[in-house]
Amino acid sequence: MTTTTKTRPDYAAARRAMIDSQLRTSGVNEPFVLERMGTVAREDFVPEAARGTAYMDRAIRLADGGSLPAPLFHGAMLAEARPSGEDSVLVIDGGSGYLTALVEPLVASVKTIAATDAPKAKKGDYSLVLIDGAIEHVPANLAKLVAEGGRIVTGLVERGVTRLATGRKSGKALALLPLAEMGVPRMGAFDKPESWSF
Repeated sequence: MTTTTKTRPDYAAARRAMIDSQLRTSGVNEPFVLERMGTVAREDFVPEAARGTAYMDRAIRLADGGSLPAPLFHGAMLAEARPSGEDSVLVIDGGSGYLTALVEPLVASVKTIAATDAPKAKKGDYSLVLIDGAIEHVPANLAKLVAEGGRIVTGLVERGVTRLATGRKSGKALALLPLAEMGVPRMGAFDKPESWSF
């Protein structure tokens, strides 16, 4: 009689493979990014059934309808944001909590809110806003939460294409500059209001 033992996935090896085959090959080589993404266990932020695929190069749908974006998005986002020990950070969460876990030890403070609550947010003076998904635009009340000279890093949806994007607050203006094209789950809470056209 033979018994089979189920081998447990080697998540530490999966994290190393993610860094070597997804981040480094895409130009994400900043030591602080590799350290954080090599330390934080992505498998802890997805449903049990998705743990075996937590390190694949794709987004994972979460039970509440949110998403955990692919690892490259988070690596590129952190590299672009360059969070520092002086930063007061607002994370607009896609539902997993993973981005907050990545950035928390790097900054002075972090507040996390759900995407559905972001359009209603009223108070804040954040030097860095990180949005864990792709948006169509930055609503005016969200732009008000960014401190003068503060920056925002997010996914951006333009004509059906998603990209990493960044912006900096100057006066009342906060425009997004699209960067690298990459697959980023869309956050419906930031869709532009529909308008009539003839």
